[in-house]
Amino acid sequence: MTELPKTFDPAAIETRWYEHWEANGLFRPERPGAEPWTIVNPPPNVTGSLHIGHALDNTLQDILARHARLQGKDAMWVVGVDHAGIATQMVVERQMGANGEKRTDYTRDEFVAKVWEWKAESGGQITRQLRRLGCSMDWSNERFTMDEGFSKAVLKVFVELHRQGLLYRDKRLVNWDPGLGTAISDLEVETKEVQGKFWHLSYPLADGSGTISVATTRPETMLADMAIAVNPSDERYTALVGKEVRLPITGRLIPIVADEHADPELGSGAVKITPGHDFNDFEVGKRAGIAARDMLNMLDAKAQVIQTADGLIPDQLIGLDRAEARKRVVELLEEAGVLEQVEDRVIQTPYGDRSGVVIEPWLTDQWYVDAATLAKPAIEAVRDGRIRMVPKSWEKTFFNWMENIQPWCVSRQLWWGHQIPAWFADDGRIFVAETEAEAQAEAGEGVTLTRDPDVLDTWFSSALWPFATMGWPENANPSPSGEGQGVGDASQRGVSAALPHPNPSPEGEGRSVAEWQRRYPNDVLISGFDILFFWDARMMMQGMHFLKDVPFRTLYLHGLVRAADGQKMSKSKGNTVDPLGLIERYGADALRFFMAAMESQGRDIKMDEKRVEGYRNFATKLWNAARFCQANGIGGSTTLEPPAAASAVNKWIVAETVRTIQGIDLALADYRFDAAANAIYQFVWSRFCDWYLELIKGQIDAETTAVAGWVLDQILVLLHPFMPFITEELWHAMAPRNHDLIVARWPMADARSLDSAAEAEVDWLIRLVGEIRAARTELNVPPGARLPLHVRDAGAETTARLARQAPVLARMARVDQAAGDASGGAAQVVVDEATFVLPLEGVIDLDAERARLTKAIAAAEKERDSLAGRLGNPSFVERAKPEAVEKAKADHAEKTSEAERLSAALARLG
Repeated sequence: MTELPKTFDPAAIETRWYEHWEANGLFRPERPGAEPWTIVNPPPNVTGSLHIGHALDNTLQDILARHARLQGKDAMWVVGVDHAGIATQMVVERQMGANGEKRTDYTRDEFVAKVWEWKAESGGQITRQLRRLGCSMDWSNERFTMDEGFSKAVLKVFVELHRQGLLYRDKRLVNWDPGLGTAISDLEVETKEVQGKFWHLSYPLADGSGTISVATTRPETMLADMAIAVNPSDERYTALVGKEVRLPITGRLIPIVADEHADPELGSGAVKITPGHDFNDFEVGKRAGIAARDMLNMLDAKAQVIQTADGLIPDQLIGLDRAEARKRVVELLEEAGVLEQVEDRVIQTPYGDRSGVVIEPWLTDQWYVDAATLAKPAIEAVRDGRIRMVPKSWEKTFFNWMENIQPWCVSRQLWWGHQIPAWFADDGRIFVAETEAEAQAEAGEGVTLTRDPDVLDTWFSSALWPFATMGWPENANPSPSGEGQGVGDASQRGVSAALPHPNPSPEGEGRSVAEWQRRYPNDVLISGFDILFFWDARMMMQGMHFLKDVPFRTLYLHGLVRAADGQKMSKSKGNTVDPLGLIERYGADALRFFMAAMESQGRDIKMDEKRVEGYRNFATKLWNAARFCQANGIGGSTTLEPPAAASAVNKWIVAETVRTIQGIDLALADYRFDAAANAIYQFVWSRFCDWYLELIKGQIDAETTAVAGWVLDQILVLLHPFMPFITEELWHAMAPRNHDLIVARWPMADARSLDSAAEAEVDWLIRLVGEIRAARTELNVPPGARLPLHVRDAGAETTARLARQAPVLARMARVDQAAGDASGGAAQVVVDEATFVLPLEGVIDLDAERARLTKAIAAAEKERDSLAGRLGNPSFVERAKPEAVEKAKADHAEKTSEAERLSAALARLG
């Protein structure tokens, strides 16, 4: 036993234990014959740093990984980072800019080499920070989405999808970021409200019979208008459908078409259609019979005006950027007399989340995946339960998106990333192959090939994460049915925290089976709901297509960590929270426990630093409890099962331990992190520290020493997934150990250890002591005063209990059992059938106490009724801020409870 310091200092133990675990390979102990259990981390960007969302996501994963490891499973938490094409290229280009350089000063290969240099020097920040959080990842097999093996899998998937007709090149609209010069995904688009205008324009009919009015928030795009749409049910325009309009400025003739997209109730009911620069218009254009290759494009990659295919844009507009073009077009429209009116309007405007520039819907050739076809098996897997989605409420959203999924644009105009394995011939043919030699062989000798300069969207590569991280496509031909997987039996998983897990012999294990064949499907995926479609769904699609099985059996979607007032955190609002700062102040264990205790199946978490501080206090309480045990000769246990116990208090704490194990087992099986955390918290704080250690003071015999040591060991194991650092420290301090806590055994909830009679007796004792203590406090009885205790109407069982528990009752409640009945003013406490009377004559001023309680009751009731009146006022409930209403409800409940408590105290005086 190593004497613990008086003060718990997280900083003194965290780094030491993490380095020990990692150096000794304890995050992936060798268990070749055990049941595989696998989880993969959502790979953070190589450019990233730990934010509060990462802290939540990885804490939950670590709880499950440590729990599985303690259960004796061959637990593997796959770790790695994403190459983050856009973000990483921006970082490196920004560094080059500081040195007066730009990317185009170098060849592509030279620039990519610089990115690899940056990764080697600066790309490990996020992984170092994950270690600070205590993440027990398999660092010995850390992966990167640009690793050679992973890249091989990416190329294979691209080529196979293309051969199967599920990946193709097409001209469509994309979210184009003019600042970055690339297409981006919906996830990288941030919509903001911007004060803008609504321009009403009058377009003349080509036959001179009149005009038709349209309105737009982007008048410059009229340079590429190709139609006017009206609703087929709008009788105002029935006679105009099929006629042509002559556009101002360009003079282009465009048709009036009927399409449901036009809303008769919005504006004039007629809508200008620019299919090359608006997503809705693109679909209208296709329905009107305009092929994508014929749609007009009026902007280049920098969002500057270029000539359209029909050559009708005036030269004075060529080369202007969007903003300048808008001003000049409006001036020309006004000069032509076709500008009817201008309205001020708030416009939902898309911005690139990294570049900060307005996103342009742009018509361009890109590579697409047939997501609709790949989505079907994933939909069925969720529908029939092969993938369990937690919380289940997300299924409806999932089905709605997947059943209406659009083609997935997978190409990006960058230099950093997986370069697309496609080669172009001069005659327009395209050859897709894993290598240039294969493409050349397919094209034939003498055909000059040029490789597609684009790279793949990082979501394309990360969609392969559950299997490409583990060696796929190695041994990809055999069926990945799970045949040959080594699965340990229950005896290997163990039942006690007292001994380490056995290390089964690898004999007969069949190591020729590839890692992915043993570990696919993964057991569970923890993910923020915000990447359900961008990552989770795409892993389902790719995994089910290539491995013919689900990528994970359970998908757990957690919510966001919000600011204390419920607002979404953002740097612009200045309300972000640095998890590393919280770790510095309170320790990683406290932050982790906060995350677990607040995570309630997908609901958003409100950041509350006071609660983090409270869980640091919880750790301190456990530390002090361990010091108390040490001071009284209580150390670690060496038994597999609970020690034999004769006394009621020891039988009670063993039973409480078993019930706590049961509660945590059920909670973790159902992914109720909050329930599991609350179960261990209540057991440690209330049952073990506040009651058991108090109950055994002064009577710590050999039996109690053994039981208390066993219970403390169970606490350390049960708490370890949530608070790994303090538990490992205490584990070793309480006794010499031949193994670390991280590889100990998860306890078994053995119902044979339950003793209902002992439980009932100690529960009765706790209720009696609690009631007497509450009465003393409420009636201002001096803490040191000893009071006689008279008993009325006690049955035989209560009388026997009083006799057995007399020493404990005298010590903990500061009472001495007295014969006969009490006289004069007294406090009365009722527990079960018996009334316990505490005479107070001469101890307190009874009249003054009655007056004090009466006054306090009146004050509490007045505040209670005032709050009730406010909450009953619809005007307050509807108009006040939600946090103000919640505070009023909490205050009302508090005052109601206070009034009831004080009234009970007054009643006790008789």
